[in-house]
Amino acid sequence: MHKKHFYEKYIKRPQDFICALLALIVLSPVILVTAILVKIKLGSPVIFRQERPGKDGKIFKMYKFRSMSDKRDPNGNLLPDADRLTPFGIKLRSTSLDELPELINILKGDMSIVGPRPLMVEYLPRYNEHQARRHEVRPGITGLAQIHGRNSITWEEKFDWDVKYVDNITFSGDWKIIFQTVATVLKRDGINAEGEATMGAFMGSEKESAAAVSKE
Repeated sequence: MHKKHFYEKYIKRPQDFICALLALIVLSPVILVTAILVKIKLGSPVIFRQERPGKDGKIFKMYKFRSMSDKRDPNGNLLPDADRLTPFGIKLRSTSLDELPELINILKGDMSIVGPRPLMVEYLPRYNEHQARRHEVRPGITGLAQIHGRNSITWEEKFDWDVKYVDNITFSGDWKIIFQTVATVLKRDGINAEGEATMGAFMGSEKESAAAVSKE
């Protein structure tokens, strides 16, 4: 069970709020230009809203700039991600500009700057006991999994990194992750899984429990 220490109890949330507010102010021109480009390239709505599980599995609506078109087959069903992800959308994701509206989620208290990424609601019953521990803390814009391969590693590896973060939340650790995330985004590492336009869906693990990532 996750145990909060001084940093997480008294500093992390206020730090998140202040940093998110400052980021929204400083990046407001970038956010505005991105919103205009999304409107021109992909149409409305500019902001993509989707329910995601947060701390303790509580559902919230996460905000992102849309990066896919609404192309459908003759029966009205949405086409696969690879067919709907445009060159503009790929560029948006590779620069992580699509994540900027999540700053609003941080202000609302749904998310943190650093934490396990909020995934799909339908994954909740597919986690084993070890993997489900990722929901013991607020989800984040970035985390250990994002600086250790992002979408190029397996789901099991991602969840092991997430749980390692849950057990090792520190001030210096959070800022190390933030700075390494900037470097990862600039290098555009691990954006897609091999052979996939996006990360393939998590269908559950064969093993009952996953081994935590060994300490660095």
